[in-house]
Amino acid sequence: MQVKLALNNMTDAPSQFASKGLEISRQFNVRVANKSQYRRCYDYVVSSNKASIYHLPEWCELIKQIFGHASYYLVAESLQGEIIGILPIVRLKSRLFGDYMVSMPYFNYGGAVAINEKIEKALIDNAINIAKELDSQHIEFRDTGRRDEYPSVRTDKVAMILSLPDNQDILWKKLGAKRRSQINRPLREGVEVKCGTTELLADFYRVFAHNMRDLGTPVYSKKFFSEILKRFSDYAQIICVYHKDEPVSAAFLIGFKGQLEIPWASTLRSVNAIGVNMLLYWEVLKYAIGRGYKTFDFGRSTIDSGTYRFKKQWGAQPKQLYWHYWMNEGRKMPELTPSNPKYQLAIKAWQHLPLFVTNRIGPLIVKNLP
Repeated sequence: MQVKLALNNMTDAPSQFASKGLEISRQFNVRVANKSQYRRCYDYVVSSNKASIYHLPEWCELIKQIFGHASYYLVAESLQGEIIGILPIVRLKSRLFGDYMVSMPYFNYGGAVAINEKIEKALIDNAINIAKELDSQHIEFRDTGRRDEYPSVRTDKVAMILSLPDNQDILWKKLGAKRRSQINRPLREGVEVKCGTTELLADFYRVFAHNMRDLGTPVYSKKFFSEILKRFSDYAQIICVYHKDEPVSAAFLIGFKGQLEIPWASTLRSVNAIGVNMLLYWEVLKYAIGRGYKTFDFGRSTIDSGTYRFKKQWGAQPKQLYWHYWMNEGRKMPELTPSNPKYQLAIKAWQHLPLFVTNRIGPLIVKNLP
């Protein structure tokens, strides 16, 4: 399968950086990519065992369209014109949360990927040069490996990864009697499961927006998910669970290079008593196995948290995430997390707002949170 990239419609990088190479050595050149390089970047991402789907240049264009953020898609190119490294980075700027850069915001994966560490460092150094010129407060690189030269790093998050068997019966037996019973419980209540794409978007968003409000978290716009389904139609999927003909649980899935990921999933609290969430994840795992994915990414969690334990019961194993930071002028590491005490009052207030209010103003807030 191939991603249907709208490469011909992609805009150039910001003009102050697009016209010049930022670093030139005897072996390679690092610069902000232009449109003529995007297809070679796609080929590099597909072939690299370090790169995720979020390293594709199309994400920078999508983020610019939906959130209005400037992006800088840095590429390392050999003197023969071969792409040998990439680093997508997005600038988030607001009065409320400041001016900073992330690779990549809204997702678990990003950071520099290249054929060797020297080239990765050159990409990072050039990103830092851009941040200095823009006077951004910091850069957050969402890496999957440790970089010792960057001592400021968050290691409180892990990705939960499950190796998938060749058929669902093997996994079903491994789950044990208790979890099998929990999965079967909502089926006895007459729930229905649907799998699709754009035709299920409204139902997915209805559940997702409601659950985010209950958690005290601003919600993304429906347009964000619509664009993902449009631009990555071969890789994005939605699964919804219905109870009494109403959507009560939903998952948004993205698959790439043998791994299926669940970036967003929600279940209404009203059906927690019948275990609908367990059925949702079982349906997602069945979908992954049925389509030949080798691993399933449950998403990131804090070790020993409730979500960590939920994912662990399926057999998922933690994979350490390293979020490295460069801070401008010796600034402190940012604390843009729900656990920050200064956001607790805002979270509690948000939980009591009507849905039509949170759905309207949520996207205006969350676009500036990585």
